Amino acid sequence: MQTLEKEKDRQNTDPIPEDTGTASPQPTGEKEQPPQQVPEQKESPNPPETSPQTPEAGQTEDASQAKQPEETASQPEEAASTQEPEQDQTSEEPLADAQPENPAPAESPVTPETPPPEVETLDPIPEKMEALDSVYPEEETVIAQLRQRRIIRPEWILGAIALLAAVVLGVTAVFCIPYFTARDEDPEDLPGYHMQGQTEATEEFLEPTESATEPENPTIPPERNPFDRYDFQYNRNNYLVLQNLKSSPGVDVSAHQGVIDWNAVKASGIEFAMIRLGYRGYGSGKLVEDEYAQANLEGATKAGLKIGAYFFSQALNIQEVEEEMTFMLNILGDYTLDMPIVLDWEIPASDARTANGMDARTLTDLQRHFCGNMKRKGYRPMVYFNWHQSETLYYLSELEDYEFWLALYQDRMTYPWRVEMWQYSDSGSVPGINGPVDLNVYLSEV
Repeated sequence: MQTLEKEKDRQNTDPIPEDTGTASPQPTGEKEQPPQQVPEQKESPNPPETSPQTPEAGQTEDASQAKQPEETASQPEEAASTQEPEQDQTSEEPLADAQPENPAPAESPVTPETPPPEVETLDPIPEKMEALDSVYPEEETVIAQLRQRRIIRPEWILGAIALLAAVVLGVTAVFCIPYFTARDEDPEDLPGYHMQGQTEATEEFLEPTESATEPENPTIPPERNPFDRYDFQYNRNNYLVLQNLKSSPGVDVSAHQGVIDWNAVKASGIEFAMIRLGYRGYGSGKLVEDEYAQANLEGATKAGLKIGAYFFSQALNIQEVEEEMTFMLNILGDYTLDMPIVLDWEIPASDARTANGMDARTLTDLQRHFCGNMKRKGYRPMVYFNWHQSETLYYLSELEDYEFWLALYQDRMTYPWRVEMWQYSDSGSVPGINGPVDLNVYLSEV
């Protein structure tokens, strides 16, 4: 009884601590709790003089033993708490004495008065970036990268694709230029251009005799060739010439020989040059000037060689022959020809425009038109053919007023009928000319 009376007297005498707005110091040994956002409450018309906060149950039980030495100090708080109305623990949390170094961001509670916050995306807006800086000071590097990030727009992607497509198309066009030009239809680009199998002598003429007869269809002139296999030999420059009569060695050239040193050609013993002026595409029919025609005309003339000219023809009618004649004369210009001018009509490939529909009557008329007009213009026309063509595509008896140029690749003369010039090799070697070249012998002095 005395103890109880003393305890009551002490309670009455002890002053009630004033509410200073701060929580009582945390007893030692108690775990620090992270601060939580305390929702704002409306002020009551008669606020209590003190508003002590009730510690959580877990904290009271854990710290009961640590609070025993200070029991007398906590009793006034317990007494005050009994006088205050109980508050919802879910809406009010105790304030911690110690604040963490990096507090977690505060979350706004969802109340009927305040609508729930909207989910925001990271958008590099300066105001939002400043708010993030204040909340996350350690994430400055990430925020700086977000500020520098540029949004890739769809039109940029489409523009890049269009630019890449344009570049690819341009490169493809450059590489395809040779395929769209007439250069691809140059007959000398084709393998086996000279059709060597058709230029060799047929078996019936390999051993000509005095009793050789004309074929049933007289497509060659009756005048016989006065020379045989024993009349030709190689001279000291390794060019085939007549051994007992005057003759002249020569070459025929085109763009396929490239740049030619004509002085070296002249010094090697070559006396004339047949120069290609151009060609008609064997597929498209385009007229194309030989890219080295002017250089070869000028170089051979300055070197002192006699020059002639030829045009690779794919003419199918008189009108196309007229086009080729005009084209040749425009390229020649003021050059004077010492050797013949030739319409070199051939069938270079199975898909050539001359491969189908050409007969001896038509081709003979085309050559007669060419030769007659060139002779009237002051030139020396010549007809070029191989052995097969002379038997199947020409009535040579109607062309015997003009010179003949035979392509027969061997070093012995076995062709039985008259010719003025003989192309005996398509793989000759001449100083000043890179690569193989056609070799010829003109059967008289130039």
